[in-house]
Amino acid sequence: MPFQMNLWSLKGDSLVEVNKTKLASENRLEEWLAKDISLLGLELLVIGRQVSTVNRGRIDLLAIDRHGDLFIVELKRDKTPRDIIAQVLDYASWVRDLDYDQINKIAFDYHKKELTETYREYFNEPLPETVNSTHSMVIVASEFDESSERIVQYLADEYKVNINVAFFSFFQQEDLEFVGRAWLKDPEQVQEESKNRKRAPWSGYWFVNVGENERRNWDDNRKFGYIAAGGGLWYSRALKRLKAGDKIFAYMKGLGYVRYGEVAHEAVMVKDFIVESEIKPLLEMSLKAPKANENNDNPDLSDWAVGIRWLKTFPREQAKTFRGVFAKQHIACELRQPETVEFLEREFSINNA
Repeated sequence: MPFQMNLWSLKGDSLVEVNKTKLASENRLEEWLAKDISLLGLELLVIGRQVSTVNRGRIDLLAIDRHGDLFIVELKRDKTPRDIIAQVLDYASWVRDLDYDQINKIAFDYHKKELTETYREYFNEPLPETVNSTHSMVIVASEFDESSERIVQYLADEYKVNINVAFFSFFQQEDLEFVGRAWLKDPEQVQEESKNRKRAPWSGYWFVNVGENERRNWDDNRKFGYIAAGGGLWYSRALKRLKAGDKIFAYMKGLGYVRYGEVAHEAVMVKDFIVESEIKPLLEMSLKAPKANENNDNPDLSDWAVGIRWLKTFPREQAKTFRGVFAKQHIACELRQPETVEFLEREFSINNA
């Protein structure tokens, strides 16, 4: 059954359905997405608009994510669903072969500055060493027929192609206009499954960044048995993937791996985190991080904390690393690099026999 979205307003104790309407011009939607690509619910930086692919047409929007991977965002407009699927696959075959210089030129033409500078200003961190290791396709549409939805599902499920459809529906009630968004498939699941197809098997360990700033401090993490991330859904969402019993390696940016531990309990807002050894809220402890309680009433912006039972630790100055060690910008992700896994099991004296 093809996707449908409905909207109701609450009047007293009754629900009144809001009339669905068509957007007068899909150029408006492209303008909205170009100005604020977060409308897709993804952490992306637009680096190009109407990007010429040489004899293959123009990509509506080309974006890059925090990991240096590219996103093709294409509006359906007046194309048939099957035509837009074929077109976005064609664009992907072109994007796949873009090297850094080509991507940098696209970004420079759009932002009038180097990609490294634009990326750092947007994500507040340096551009990853590897850019365009993989890519994603997002079709933006108000509706899709059942057959075309089936094709996208088949490509994503059977062949792990990173393709998805974002539905934007438009409603009007008197002088008010509303826009709703939904996905054909969970975008995080599509990306994860696509990457898994190309990557080494999961080791069973998690990589976790334990960077320091005014909101969090490694000494607090170690003393009170937790790790934290927040300041936005992009960051806290990653921690929420950790489950009780998961084994993690904690990495300090620029230094190396400092701790190995096991998840004791899953993510909660930092204000709700109880230090088990003290049976007191974390925020009542004497913390080195002066702003650990910042935005603690806002679940989207607050830090979230995961309880950790530390099993093996090293001080900062003895952090474990080697040239080529796995050290990404991810808050938390599955550790898959065999060389890093072997190194960490040896350095942390982990015997899985």
